[in-house]
Amino acid sequence: MNGKRRRLLLAAIDPMLEPGEQVEVTAIVNLRSVTVRRTAAFAAASAILSGGGMAVVPVPTPMYLAMTDQRIFIFRANPTFARPEEHLMTIPRAGLVRSEIKERVLNSSFMISPADSEQGLKIIFPLVSRKERHVIAAALPLAN
Repeated sequence: MNGKRRRLLLAAIDPMLEPGEQVEVTAIVNLRSVTVRRTAAFAAASAILSGGGMAVVPVPTPMYLAMTDQRIFIFRANPTFARPEEHLMTIPRAGLVRSEIKERVLNSSFMISPADSEQGLKIIFPLVSRKERHVIAAALPLAN
């Protein structure tokens, strides 16, 4: 994440931090992937409707993730400007575990969830966030 994006994210998080809480890592992530089937369907439909003039391809909404020593914050990122738009969720880190990292050509991902639950949140890291992914993965224990 570049300096401007990081500064704007830290400014948005600052009022939410507890005394002594420190931000350990920030990253640009996706919480939902766009399947190849959906991409192909959108491209084909838009090409047909426009008479071959254009093709529309769906992309996931980028999110900002900030991890502190106590919590994980998720913000919706403005795709045009560098600022965070909306605070979506805050997850306490205590008791969180992660799944194995799934490597793909253009991204990688893992699931985070409470240790006693099967339900979780899939976090998708683009290629540019590999370094941050390693920091986040190292901070969360691997699920059994």
